[in-house]
Amino acid sequence: MVDFSGIIGDDFLKELGLVKGTRKVVNHEERGKVLRALDGRNYKLSAGGSLSNTLVALARLGVASSHNSAQNVAMTGSVGSDALGDFYRTKLLRANVHFLSQPVVGGTTGTVIVLTTPDAQRTMLSYQGMSSIVNFDSVLADAIAKSRVLVVEGYLWEINQTIEAIAQACETARQQGVLVALTASDVSCVTRHRQQFWDVMCQSSDILFANADEARALCALGNDCTPEQATKHLNQFCSLVSVTDGARGSYIGLRGEVFFIPPAPCVPVDTCGAGDAYAAVFQMLWIIE
Repeated sequence: MVDFSGIIGDDFLKELGLVKGTRKVVNHEERGKVLRALDGRNYKLSAGGSLSNTLVALARLGVASSHNSAQNVAMTGSVGSDALGDFYRTKLLRANVHFLSQPVVGGTTGTVIVLTTPDAQRTMLSYQGMSSIVNFDSVLADAIAKSRVLVVEGYLWEINQTIEAIAQACETARQQGVLVALTASDVSCVTRHRQQFWDVMCQSSDILFANADEARALCALGNDCTPEQATKHLNQFCSLVSVTDGARGSYIGLRGEVFFIPPAPCVPVDTCGAGDAYAAVFQMLWIIE
């Protein structure tokens, strides 16, 4: 995805009928309406998406431990042969992340409009474009076989045609002794596809990343379930569980024990990508160990 990120006020959201702090899948016309409303305001373009955020952070962390970090991190996904697709692939390559997939000729690159209010809450509007096409092929199979960790983004469960590719990728990873990390990505996504999430977590995943709301939804134990309880429950089915709880810190579930990680005091500016960066650091530490 290519992100269009802008700082807006609550009135902007109200005018467009958007609910603050949520993620919504939009069509081409809806995307155009919001972009026209942003015209004249300050916003920036960046190569975005939850998975690419994590991989770029991993590549940056890898610079300190490798003289050839460009070969350490790679991504598969789909972009169009349009200008935004070229922009996306160029940005990833500059960040030392290989992009394994060829652009889809005549395709349109997916975008996410990220609207951040002064309280650092983000509202996201996702237009899938060609990102809805993910294929399992020999290039991906070979890359997985040479890897230490395969990271699977939970947003992919929103796209029916990718589910088989996910299953094949996870099975290849298991056969090759490659760790599989699963990100929950979004609470609404978990709610809609809970059984598929659950099956992959139990059968194929070594590491699970979720925030408190996503963990509760995955546990299906109700809103009274605390992040600590959710971490402990999920750790019964997945070897290593990470549950973040915003400004309140995070929890790690390992071998049946739950460890609380206190937050680092700060003044939040923009929470977009915070969980993605957390996942990158966590995986880098795990790989080093």
